[in-house]
Amino acid sequence: MSASTPDSLGREPSFLARLRGLQADGALVFITLIWGVTFVVVKDALSYADPFTFLSLRFGVGAVALSALAGRQVLNPTNLRHGALLATFLFLGFALQTWGLTFTTPSRSAFITGMCVLFVPLLTLLVFRRAPKPAALVGVALSAAGLYLLTRPAPGEGGGWLNLGEMLSLGCAVAYAAHITFTERYASKEGVLGMVAVQLWGVALMSAACLPFVTRRVEWQPSLVMAVLVCGLLPSAFAISVQTWAQARTSAVRAAVIYALEPVFASIYSVVLGYERLGAPEAMGGGLILLGVLVAELGSPAWAWWKSRTVQGPG
Repeated sequence: MSASTPDSLGREPSFLARLRGLQADGALVFITLIWGVTFVVVKDALSYADPFTFLSLRFGVGAVALSALAGRQVLNPTNLRHGALLATFLFLGFALQTWGLTFTTPSRSAFITGMCVLFVPLLTLLVFRRAPKPAALVGVALSAAGLYLLTRPAPGEGGGWLNLGEMLSLGCAVAYAAHITFTERYASKEGVLGMVAVQLWGVALMSAACLPFVTRRVEWQPSLVMAVLVCGLLPSAFAISVQTWAQARTSAVRAAVIYALEPVFASIYSVVLGYERLGAPEAMGGGLILLGVLVAELGSPAWAWWKSRTVQGPG
C-alpha cells in the first residue's frame, strides 16, 4: 500500500503519511529530470554504438556498481524473482522502442511511448483491483494532451498510424506501464539495491543475447565511454534505485504522471544546448504536463480540504 492510498479499513492516510508520499514524488521528479537530461547523452552515444551494444554496456556498468553495494541482497530469492520480472518489462520497453524507431519517426515514437501514462491506470485496476483517484485521472488526461502537443508528429511525417513502427512503440508503452505498475507492487522498503541490481543484470544480459541478431557497431570514442559510465551510474543504477524506493511510498498512477515530465526536461535541455527550438504548441504541451502533475499531486488534498470546509462551515 502506498502512502497516498486509504488503508484496508478505508481510512485516509495521515498528514505524516501524505508528507512521505510527497517526498517520494519529489524524488521521482528529480530522477525524471535525470532521465530527460541524459536523453541527449544517449542520442549522441548511439552515433558510436548500435543500441543493443550500448544497452549491454550501460546496464552492465550499473549492474556491477549496484552489486558491489548490495552484496548478498542480489541473491535473495525474492529479489531474484521480482527483479527478473521487472527486468523483462524494462528490456521489452527499450527493445521495442529501439526496433520501432527503425520504422517510424522519433516524434511518433516519443508520443506513443509517452502514452504509457494512459495504460498505468488500466493496469493498476487490473493488478490491484483499485480504481485510481479522480484527481490522478484528471492529471493523466492533462499529461496525455500535453504529450501530444509536445511530441506530436509534424505534418507529412511518415505514413498512417498503426503501421509496424507505431505498433512496436505501442508495445513499448505497455511494457513501460507494466514496469511502473509492478514496481509499485514489488517495491520493498528494504533490499532496494539488490532488486534493482537484478533488474540491471537482466537487461544487460538480454541485450547481449540480441547481439548475434543485429549489426554490431562500436567506435571506442571518449564520448561513448563517458556516456556508458554516466548512463550506467546515473539514469540506470541511481535513478531506478530511487524509483523503486519512491514507488514503495506512492502510487503507480501518480508516478506515471510525474514520468510524463521526462520529454519536458529533455526538450528544455535540448533547447539550452541549441539542438532545437520550441514553438507555442510545444510550450503549451509542456504547461499542460506540469498542470497534470500539479492536479495529480494536489487535487485530492485540495478536494478533501474543500469538503471539510463545506461540512464544517467557514471559521
